[in-house]
Amino acid sequence: MLETLVTLISGGALFIFGITAISNVLLFPRLRRLRPTESPFVSVLIPARNESVVIGETVRCLLAQSYTNFELIVLDDNSTDGTASAACAAAQGDSRLRVLSGAPLPEGWSGKNWACHQLSRAARGEWLLFTDADVRWQSEALESLVAHMARTRADLLTVWSTQVTQTWAERLVVPLMTFAILAYLPIIMVHYSRWMIFAAANGQVMLFRHAAYHKIGGHAAVRNKVVEDVTLARRVKAAGLRLRMFDGNGLISCRMYQGWSAVRDGFAKNILAGHGDSVPFLLISTVLHWLAYVAPFVWLLLSGLALLPLSLCAGVIVLRMLTAAASRQRLLDAFLMPLSVVLMTRIAAQALYWRLRYGGVQWKGRMLRTKEV
Repeated sequence: MLETLVTLISGGALFIFGITAISNVLLFPRLRRLRPTESPFVSVLIPARNESVVIGETVRCLLAQSYTNFELIVLDDNSTDGTASAACAAAQGDSRLRVLSGAPLPEGWSGKNWACHQLSRAARGEWLLFTDADVRWQSEALESLVAHMARTRADLLTVWSTQVTQTWAERLVVPLMTFAILAYLPIIMVHYSRWMIFAAANGQVMLFRHAAYHKIGGHAAVRNKVVEDVTLARRVKAAGLRLRMFDGNGLISCRMYQGWSAVRDGFAKNILAGHGDSVPFLLISTVLHWLAYVAPFVWLLLSGLALLPLSLCAGVIVLRMLTAAASRQRLLDAFLMPLSVVLMTRIAAQALYWRLRYGGVQWKGRMLRTKEV
């Protein structure tokens, strides 16, 4: 009975997700080096809270862009580590940089959304580019982003940065973000369907037309959302505006987290919200992922290398390897997919603990309140 269940779930998942991944590998647009035919004034907006370790290099990368018609605004969100000073020092007096001091966090707002709202009010650009303090920009990245925005006539263009992973925790967990995008979310539906379920965005890089951003209500409309980027993308679709997603293709990269504790807490912050803020949905999803990606390997060991579980295991590895190749990740890490699922289960447990103990999630010294169980 259990073997039949594993065969149906794992085999069905591999078939559906395999087709999705293959189509996305073929059709998902890559951010290519491209010169823009127009040069709108862009406001590059960075919310930063205790980012002194990374903000200097990010400021230097952005001020060295080949595209020059932009302003760079960093909002220091009540940092205690000298983030503002590090940003100013990196700019070396470049007048394109402004560093703002964040106002106190109002009731009902998450910290990042409040910071982005303040940034949007200070921006002067025709286009608004929200990005993170740890995103790295090759010198031609901004002009390429502007060119693709103009060419696609997008109202929101979001980029899935090439993820830099070093420790084992990063290698086993962080690539699952792009795995989910490539295997679970058909890019054709994202670009051409009006269904909001096929909307996604990456808060690391979100380029809006100013009018579109305000039409959907900006960050004020998602003030209490943990996964605000996806909600903004859904509001873009709901308003009949054009959403486009690109792969960073090495031009835009990011090392999201450093080490296990940062990986665990960073993904735990988002995992419940990514499941519709539903504890039952998260639990069901966890069980299904174990049946699809872990159970075949257990079955293989217990069966003495029988052909059916061997085929399922091979399918899991090939699917993970395909998405790794498309997103510039290590191919051999695909063989550790079951361990990745185990770590994601630990992350889900962390999120559930926060929910039950505190009624929300913890991030950067703040409690982000979510719905009660």
